[in-house]
Amino acid sequence: MIDYIYFYLLSPLHTGGTTQEGNLLGIARESHTNLPYIPSSTIRGKFRSSIAEQKEIQSKLFGTDLKDGKELEQGDIWIGDASILWLPVPSLSHSVVWISCPMLLNRWQRLQNNTSQLPAEYSCNFTNAQSPIYLKDAIIKAEHLKQWSSWKEFVPQTSETSTINRLLVLPDQHCTTLIQMSLWRQVKIKLDEQKSVDGGFRYEEAIPPDTLMYLSWGITSQANGTAKQSSVDFTNLLAANQILQIGGQESLGRGFVQQWIVKN
Repeated sequence: MIDYIYFYLLSPLHTGGTTQEGNLLGIARESHTNLPYIPSSTIRGKFRSSIAEQKEIQSKLFGTDLKDGKELEQGDIWIGDASILWLPVPSLSHSVVWISCPMLLNRWQRLQNNTSQLPAEYSCNFTNAQSPIYLKDAIIKAEHLKQWSSWKEFVPQTSETSTINRLLVLPDQHCTTLIQMSLWRQVKIKLDEQKSVDGGFRYEEAIPPDTLMYLSWGITSQANGTAKQSSVDFTNLLAANQILQIGGQESLGRGFVQQWIVKN
């Protein structure tokens, strides 16, 4: 059985990528879509470190480590990558609009075993389709917009997501472009003792706050009869850590997420 964890980003989140182009420090991206994501290893490591004082439960859930002085063993819990479901983009006409696309919604829907009909491209829940939507880097003409009444079937209805109320479904290629253009980019400059620039500068990308992401998790075949207790232990771990810090720049308040679990 597959269960789910949702992340609502409270601050920009940066997880280092494998490449750096010029002075731009990139973010982790899916190789086939080029979309940002949070690697499962990053999430697993954060959960594992949150119970560092509970060695027995830590080893049971996430496996042993070489520095534990024990034979390496697989843990009872597997954790997947975190994918984007809805990402906020600035709008000159509607403040903030959350965008997604059929590809992202279909990926989420398959994991959910959700049989609801996917919304058509340019489905929108917050306009009467008589006026255009002005986004930061695009204009969606009114004649393209389609009324979307069943939008709540594609947004988890929880208190954490209550602010996600202006939704727009874009074609896959346009959504990918807008997500790329809506990433945060922070300039980092090193100063010397005289507060003068020491060397060059660089930009660091980050997934913007108010993004909704999700990941799947479950019990490994290694559990061998301990599945129920391991599920309880992991659920308790999540309940005790509703706010997590993931990725780099913790000292700058980056990477804080609110998480909650959904069990099937």
